[in-house]
Amino acid sequence: MHYPLTIRDFLDRAVHVYPDRVAVVDEPEQPAASLGSLTYREVGALAQAQAARLDALGVPTGGRVAVISQNSARLLTSFFGVSGWGRVLVPINFRLTKPEIAYIIEHSGAAVVYADPSCAGVLDGLDVPHKFLLGDDDSLYLRDTDPRPWAGPDEAATATINYTSGTTARPKGVQLTHRNLWLNATVFALHSGISDRDVYLHTLPMFHANGWGMPYGVTGLGARHVVQRQIDGVEILRRVEHHGVTFMCAAPAVVNAVLDAAADWTGDIPGRDRVRVICAGAPPPTRTIERIMEELGWEFIQLYGLTETSPLVTFNRQRAEWDDLDTAERARRLGRAGAPALGVRVMVDVDGEVLTASNHNLDGYWQQPDETAQAQAGGWFHTGDGGYLDDEGYLVISDRKKDVIISGGENVSSIEVEDALAAHPGVREVAVIGTPDEKWGELVTGLVVAADDVTAEDLVAHCRTRLAGYKCPKRIEFVESLPRTATGKLQKFKLREPYWAGHERQVH
Repeated sequence: MHYPLTIRDFLDRAVHVYPDRVAVVDEPEQPAASLGSLTYREVGALAQAQAARLDALGVPTGGRVAVISQNSARLLTSFFGVSGWGRVLVPINFRLTKPEIAYIIEHSGAAVVYADPSCAGVLDGLDVPHKFLLGDDDSLYLRDTDPRPWAGPDEAATATINYTSGTTARPKGVQLTHRNLWLNATVFALHSGISDRDVYLHTLPMFHANGWGMPYGVTGLGARHVVQRQIDGVEILRRVEHHGVTFMCAAPAVVNAVLDAAADWTGDIPGRDRVRVICAGAPPPTRTIERIMEELGWEFIQLYGLTETSPLVTFNRQRAEWDDLDTAERARRLGRAGAPALGVRVMVDVDGEVLTASNHNLDGYWQQPDETAQAQAGGWFHTGDGGYLDDEGYLVISDRKKDVIISGGENVSSIEVEDALAAHPGVREVAVIGTPDEKWGELVTGLVVAADDVTAEDLVAHCRTRLAGYKCPKRIEFVESLPRTATGKLQKFKLREPYWAGHERQVH
């Protein structure tokens, strides 16, 4: 007998086993009224009420529902209230500009858009049948009405479409199925050791690769969600102390913010010998890993993944064999991307590109069959990252073969930034690369051949009219020329060389 795996399984178990346990502590400081503390019974009721409202709006099975929001309990509930009844959730990065969001809404074909009150202006001009502000719960939920059952639940059905920057100027919509998300969340929970005694702090944006699967895994195991809306190192430490937080997921920039805050913290660092922090986006420097272990007393865990892989590919957690090693050596080993997660295959091809095959890999790019076929050629997903497997079978990421920069944990398409810069009349030629930075991992850096008198400030201001703030160049350098091959192809590896000299790898 085949029983389909769907993301409703996680919520259904929590409601059945832990109905009266506190499920989520909502962000108290937000434009919409905080939902406060909710039990799993209440979360289940809200998910059903959201599904019932979508029924009333006539949104069919497979219909797309977009949410533009910072972390909130309402967004968390939408992971189940939308996809749990067979519709498709489209979580959108709230930092994007209005034109960028409009493109995603149009491309995905979303019929319903929910927006955080801070993003209310984005709703103006969107050509969609239904637009609502989160916090207007009379519009979001239809209470005391049972939603229609999902007729014929299908684990191969698309559950979410997550838009990610990559090798094209326009973001691509990554279709992740219920099976993809179910297995990613389960394997992730197994490797990270989640239990019903855990308290999870949402420092990672929930829109980012569906919070890496934590909305599902933490729920299914009855752990507690603590929602944090904005990143602040001091506030992270306060919530660790107040709520008894035991783990979180974070990009290196978030970890650095906590380390900075800890330097001025009065008293013992909260969570010492209790908190585990799972880091991804780009490997932080070995010294940063050492500081997490020494100054915070937190366990450091590294993983590697992409939106297209749901995201888990490899996992690196301290092994018993390393217990007697000094901190520096343990940190060095933890700086690797890690060993393949359970059920995941990893190989490096003759060109040095990392390939992976697993049940976590995307079903395809929404309405982009050519890009899908190229990314999945040969039955492997082509990550676009360069790397190697060391003597212990651990993956080390050493380079990016795609035109992608990871800054503060967010993907930035260098092509998209180049397009924005090239539209300025004072720019004759431009190349955008990532350069190493201790705080952000990589800085978006524009190398510009000027056609006229133009300043770096002019170019950054110009980009801000076209791009989200995190995509705009943090550094502009003017050069006489850009190196090209005989056929005119830009040689970015030559541009990167002086910035990455002395670094073991071309990622940071």
